[in-house]
Amino acid sequence: MNSAARLVVKVGSAVLTTDTGLDREAVERLARDLAAVHDRGLDVVLVTSGAVAAGRKALSERLGLVGVAEDLPGKQAASAIGQGRLMHEYDQALAGLGKVSAQILLTREGLKNRTRFLNARNTLSRLLSWRVIPIINENDTVAVEELTFGDNDTLASLTVDLVGADILINLTSAGGVFERNPGLDPAAGLLPVITDIAGLDIDALCQGKTSTGSGGMRSKLLAARRVAQLGVPTLIASGRGGPGLTAILDGEQAGTWILPEERVVSHRKFWLAYHAEPAGDVWVDDGAARALENKGKSLLPIGVSRVEGRFGPGDLVRIKAQNGRTVGVGLSNYSAEDLDRIKGKKTSEIADILGRDAYAEAVHRDNLLLDPAI
Repeated sequence: MNSAARLVVKVGSAVLTTDTGLDREAVERLARDLAAVHDRGLDVVLVTSGAVAAGRKALSERLGLVGVAEDLPGKQAASAIGQGRLMHEYDQALAGLGKVSAQILLTREGLKNRTRFLNARNTLSRLLSWRVIPIINENDTVAVEELTFGDNDTLASLTVDLVGADILINLTSAGGVFERNPGLDPAAGLLPVITDIAGLDIDALCQGKTSTGSGGMRSKLLAARRVAQLGVPTLIASGRGGPGLTAILDGEQAGTWILPEERVVSHRKFWLAYHAEPAGDVWVDDGAARALENKGKSLLPIGVSRVEGRFGPGDLVRIKAQNGRTVGVGLSNYSAEDLDRIKGKKTSEIADILGRDAYAEAVHRDNLLLDPAI
């Protein structure tokens, strides 16, 4: 905590909105918190939700339209209406505290492209060097379902990598992570620390989503597990009524800390694993799974038992064991069609089957991340 120089703060819709739309007091309270941390000399990047909710409020108040922003085009249109309003509230609140903010709208497709990823990194680096507070949201109006982050928790975890943050603070409507779903068991106790996020059964721990946002606790824990692989801790805490960010940085107990993993993955492997959805599944036999997990080997075609989906060379694929467990994700050297033709075959047979020179590996270990948080 004492050595942290750069924070990513993510705030969800459930914190920023009420039943009637965007909560201006919540925005102003968050702005005061961000400014106080910024005054200490730390870099702060905010990943925010709330554009769709702000747009729905405007539709209701000014046009009398209720319940019209429920499908994908409706949500995108509501986001187009609400994004400017949301940013205006942040800009006004931060300007009153002597801070300059900048709006950054991202899509998954943009970050999947390495050149665009580096351009975004350079832009954010320059903004932070100017002591500006970047405010990041997904560019909902141009994204389609297969190109979305799915939720802003995922976007926050990728932002940690994008800006090289030291801590992720995820502000939510919950007080932290509970030992059981408190919605189903009100007696469930708060977990102050999770020391081994990789060993946690996330699906068993939490179920369902908040009514306002698109994530829920499951997406927050998956995001925490991703950044733990980078060696970065996460705090999941209440964004309503809890201690402020400066008190948290001073060591006041709040919410749940998720500790980083000891074994850190490279930024390159993190980028290739999480900036795109897997385009297909490659099922492997037990021997191949052991070779990947225990011996650091590449995946060879002989270990492949089944191929599902439509993908081309260089696409991200999910590697699955016979029991359905995800072993890893990686970049395929082959299209789904070609890999299906050579599955179970020895390396010496591949060129004859395909009629051309071919890779020995279906997925090279340098392009593979084991035990991904997906």
